[in-house]
Amino acid sequence: MPMRFGILGAVEVWDDDGEPISVGGPRVRALLAFLLLNAGKVVPPELLIDGLYGEEPPAGAANALQSQVSRLRRGLRGLAEVELLPAGYRLTAGRDEIDSQRFAALAESAGRESGERRAELLGEALELWRGAALADVPEARGQALRLEEARIAAQELRAETLMDLGRHAEVVAELRELVEAHPLRERLRALLMRSLYGSGRQAEALEAYERARRMLADELGADPSKELADVHLRILRAEPEPGPPVAPVGKGPGPRLPAQLTSFVGRDEELDRIEGLLGASRLVTLLGPGGAGKTRLSIEIGARLGGEVAFVDFAPLAAGSGQDLLAQAANTALGLREVGVLPAGQRAEPVERLTAALADRDLVLILDNCEHVVAEAAVFAGGLLTACDRLRVIATSREPLAVTGETLWPVRQLAVPPERAPFEEAAGAPAVRLFTDRAAAVRPGFAVTEDNLGAVVRICSSLDGQPLAIELAAARLRTLTAQEVADRLGDRFRLLSRGDRSKNPRHQTLRAVVEWSWGLLAEEEQVLSRRLTVFTGGFTAAAAETVCGADEDVLLDLADKSLIVRGADGRFRMLDTIAAFCAEKREETGEGKRLRDAHAAHFLAFVTEANDHMRTAEQIVWLDRLTAEHGNLSAALNWAAATDLELALRYVDMLSAYWWLRGNRSEGAAVANTLLAKLGGVPLPGFEEEYVACVANLALGSIPAPALPDMIRRSDTVLNTLGRALHQPFLLAMWALAAGPPDDYGDRMEEILEARHDQFAHEPWGLALMKLGIGFMNLFSSNDDDAESHLWQALAEFGALGERWGMTQTQDALATLFENTGDLERALALREEALVLIRELGTGADTAEMLMRRADILLLQDRTADARDGFRQAEEVARRSGSMGVLADVHRGLGDIALGEGDLAAAQDRYEQALEDCPPRWYSAELVARCHLGLARVARGRGDAEAARRHVGTAEAAVADYFFNKPIHDAAEEILAGLD
Repeated sequence: MPMRFGILGAVEVWDDDGEPISVGGPRVRALLAFLLLNAGKVVPPELLIDGLYGEEPPAGAANALQSQVSRLRRGLRGLAEVELLPAGYRLTAGRDEIDSQRFAALAESAGRESGERRAELLGEALELWRGAALADVPEARGQALRLEEARIAAQELRAETLMDLGRHAEVVAELRELVEAHPLRERLRALLMRSLYGSGRQAEALEAYERARRMLADELGADPSKELADVHLRILRAEPEPGPPVAPVGKGPGPRLPAQLTSFVGRDEELDRIEGLLGASRLVTLLGPGGAGKTRLSIEIGARLGGEVAFVDFAPLAAGSGQDLLAQAANTALGLREVGVLPAGQRAEPVERLTAALADRDLVLILDNCEHVVAEAAVFAGGLLTACDRLRVIATSREPLAVTGETLWPVRQLAVPPERAPFEEAAGAPAVRLFTDRAAAVRPGFAVTEDNLGAVVRICSSLDGQPLAIELAAARLRTLTAQEVADRLGDRFRLLSRGDRSKNPRHQTLRAVVEWSWGLLAEEEQVLSRRLTVFTGGFTAAAAETVCGADEDVLLDLADKSLIVRGADGRFRMLDTIAAFCAEKREETGEGKRLRDAHAAHFLAFVTEANDHMRTAEQIVWLDRLTAEHGNLSAALNWAAATDLELALRYVDMLSAYWWLRGNRSEGAAVANTLLAKLGGVPLPGFEEEYVACVANLALGSIPAPALPDMIRRSDTVLNTLGRALHQPFLLAMWALAAGPPDDYGDRMEEILEARHDQFAHEPWGLALMKLGIGFMNLFSSNDDDAESHLWQALAEFGALGERWGMTQTQDALATLFENTGDLERALALREEALVLIRELGTGADTAEMLMRRADILLLQDRTADARDGFRQAEEVARRSGSMGVLADVHRGLGDIALGEGDLAAAQDRYEQALEDCPPRWYSAELVARCHLGLARVARGRGDAEAARRHVGTAEAAVADYFFNKPIHDAAEEILAGLD
């Protein structure tokens, strides 16, 4: 009989082909879990309600239970029945159909067997587990713990059975993981000691006992149990344990590496690459800041290489230790003594002794923690490699050894998933996997879910994907939730202050890790490290020199020492944790305000320079440069907004084009709202243009602003009376979108154009914008010939400049013109061309809008399936970019499709949702009108002529205040004619 139901992990149901099927949401799965735990038994409704809702069930819980049972019956698709009996509910499922029942049966059978058969049955039972029992049913935690206890008991019995068969080495890794997950379970520790001892690793077995003794004393104030003490005594007496003989010290093949207590996560590709480097280079140095995982990576490489590998830790040595001390550490790690190295009666110095021992051996020597003895380590490694031609060396350090022939491998952060990554991708990212693995060790059953994924990703991202910091954070899940850990990372050094007591002190807390690196810096390096924390999101060498007075050599020294990281683009970045520490040091010096002022002044000059290139063929290059500095620009603007209103106003003016072109419109609206509040809604003398920029950004955002109409009227007067060229010519394009056409634009067109002409004298881009504006105004007035003539001229002039935004706006206007006149092929071609240019600009909001407009044409061409795909694409991009206006228009488009397919109810829902979501701005008028025309057609289809006429009236009124929209007017007349 196939297994159909699983609770040894998340609750699962499989069909006859073994494919998982969905039975419903969390409540339904929880109900199924409780019935599976009592399969074949009648479960009273009261127990199910208690299980599902706890001690305070909601009113109507009995009815809710009946609804959940109905959903479960549908979801099971006949694989089992949920019977209603007088005393309650019963699930009809056989023992072999449920993984927990099958596990219990196999474990019971194993208890009656011995030797290989017992091990085989227990292995089969344990393979049924897919993760923590009932992982997605927190309501069943008590039952989950019972199942987990049975699992651990089976694991213990299997390990003991394999050791009785002499197979100690097979269970070492598994027992280490189990001890890490259940540190107070002394039986597991006893089994681990036996497995190590039986594998020939007596010293590690004794170390495991010592760790257990210290942990029990520290945590419980107790001594080891008799079982643990007895195993310890047997090892000390060297009593026989089934297994291979213990290898003599200092001899024999195989790695001599520290045993690891945790699993290795996320660097498989790096292992392959570094293994390849060791084939071509005899010295490979793993570089990275403290906590990057260099030591663990070196150990994993050594274990993978096989053969003879030795691990030497230089961390206990004092800075400046000479060659003899380094060599003595290596001799101790290799188990070398003077006896047997040189003839009797002769005494060898440590370096000579080591060189003689390694002269003819194929050995990989791992030299760990070289940074504080880097000069001595370089001489030491170089001498050994010269004298021992079969030797290879892996070094770990925070800066290169600088030895001829050295190959460097920067140990980067574990990959953190991008924002809004799909669940499976995010949960599988190496940083998240490491956090999950370590968190489950301190909180059994912990797993990443849709609910906690955001907090876990935030933790991993805030900690730069650094393994040690992530492990320290995961350890706090012993008492905190993932969300609570994420919320406390602002004080990360206090939060992450409890680490593994058995580790070197400088790896026990996050602060100790960074302080170790800080103490190795020269004074001038410490000064620059403090100052560089003024940057946010990275910096260039030129910016560091201007703002911080950085000497290039010192800057590169910090990169060599892994205090900062240099990317492929040449930009430098300081890891957030190091930056937090150095920022504390900066504030202690009182340099903070001076540095922030210099930072803000530098980036205002930068964005002013960029502004001159934003209306040229260099537009994309400078947009990318501004995007690279986005963190610095935001930090400088926030500082200015808090300390210097005039500086902040200049920033808003200069950044307006960037915000608009790159779709960062909510950022511009938020800061504009803050500054306008400080201004009291009126211009600051001498900063009239900057005031208009604030009003434009606010009007184009989604922030409610009751005083906005007054500020728009005031800004319009400012623009018409400014009497000079604008510092930010792009502001006029934004203003046209923000304020909309004036009520009497037809009569005042020449006056308006004359005022704008003075502002655009000798400005080719501005003159092209004027032609675009004339084209739009003629389009609004249905003067199609004049509109087309001016739009083609504008397109040619924008094209000559290479300015993509102007080209896309003009192409869209021409497409609208041809759409209105029925030339759909030309309209579609223009929107396709515009879409290519918009994607080059990288503006999510504009991309979503053009996808939506393209879908409209496809629908007019009766390409319904393509149109639906287009609207869905627009919806996805709009959600990512936060473009509520486009989302509303997508609802309208999908409503049009539903209407065409005769689904009046779906069409009505879409139109009403669009009206609810569309922003209250003038440019929403056409969308409002089209939605009401759609609702009029729905009403007509239902025979409700009065409602249809009412919606038609609302549609025509919506656009009447701004322009004469012939397509809206024609559609209104067509609907009304159908009602007569």
